[in-house]
Amino acid sequence: MPTPTPTPTSASPSPSDGPAPRPPGPAHPGPLVGSDWLAARLGDPALVVFDASVGAHRTAGHRIPGARPFDLDGALSDHTAPAPHTMPGPAAFTEALRALGLHDTDTVVVYDGAGIYSSARAWWMLRAMGFDRAAVLDGGLPAWTAAGLPVEAAGPAYGGPRGSFTARPRPGLLIDAEAVAAALADPDAAVLDARTRERFEGTAPEPRPGLRGGHMPGAAGLPFGELQRPDGLMRPAGELRAAFEAVAGDRERLRFSCGSGVTACVLALGADLAGYRDLAVYDGSWSEWGLPSSRRPVVTGPGR
Repeated sequence: MPTPTPTPTSASPSPSDGPAPRPPGPAHPGPLVGSDWLAARLGDPALVVFDASVGAHRTAGHRIPGARPFDLDGALSDHTAPAPHTMPGPAAFTEALRALGLHDTDTVVVYDGAGIYSSARAWWMLRAMGFDRAAVLDGGLPAWTAAGLPVEAAGPAYGGPRGSFTARPRPGLLIDAEAVAAALADPDAAVLDARTRERFEGTAPEPRPGLRGGHMPGAAGLPFGELQRPDGLMRPAGELRAAFEAVAGDRERLRFSCGSGVTACVLALGADLAGYRDLAVYDGSWSEWGLPSSRRPVVTGPGR
């Protein structure tokens, strides 16, 4: 009697089947996660941790174990643009994130060495390119180390397997000077500046040479540090909402600027946590608007 041929099942794929789908990363509770949340999931193969530190904060010499460099001073800025930290195009962004091993189904946590500074920029860039599975580490590396959690020596650039991430741009999350000018003239919109009050009012010099001091007529100042508690963690949602209402009133359409489009994203993060949804970041920020120009007016003193 012939031996019956076994019936193929989903548990025993044929040799012609492709690789199994990559499992998704852990679900995160929102755009901000605490050190305890990350520590409990560190090592999950579908969890990617990015270190988005910039400038002097990159010299600390240590990192969260396994963190990969989200280099805002390097590959993740468009160096052909006149303003620093300009968002690269979709093709360049896709290539940079694939080179960092990111897959579309991964979950990302971004941190920086200052606390909550440049990490928010990386989070907003990912969102602008259609990737929502990302969160900022509350308090950044200082909060992580204050909790006694492990670090390792910062190693060379990431050299692991490439990822399959694909950018899917969302128009309107990063805007240009013309869109900011339109927002300044829109009674339903508020343009908020994340720089220090001294720079906003024009009483302190700009750190970048050649820029005028002051602010856009009609803009309001909201220094990004005011959204954080003394320990560097973000303030609760109710306090964040009150901070925005103090400068924007009842307007729900918020546009953010800063020096080079980095700390404006801290305001975007705070506004998102506070329940605002119509948000955009001026990519060129003061590095563009503050240049000598008769088309972009500048005023000094307190804002509206």
